[in-house]
Amino acid sequence: MPFVVTLRNLGTAAIVIGLLITLLTLASAGSDRPFVLAVLIVLIGIGLRIEAALAATAARQADPSD
Repeated sequence: MPFVVTLRNLGTAAIVIGLLITLLTLASAGSDRPFVLAVLIVLIGIGLRIEAALAATAARQADPSD
C-alpha cells in the first residue's frame, strides 16, 4: 500500500502545482503557454490519483482477509 499512498501524494502535489501556476500567471495576459503547462500538470495529477484508486481497489480485492 505504500505505492498507493505515494501515487496519491504525487497526484495531489501535481494538481496543487498546476493550480498555483494558473493563479500566479493570471495577472499576465501575454501568453497561453503557462496555462497549457498548468493544464498538463493537472491532468497528470488527476491520472496519478485515478491510478492510485485503481491500485487500492486491486489491492483490496487481492487481500481476502478484510
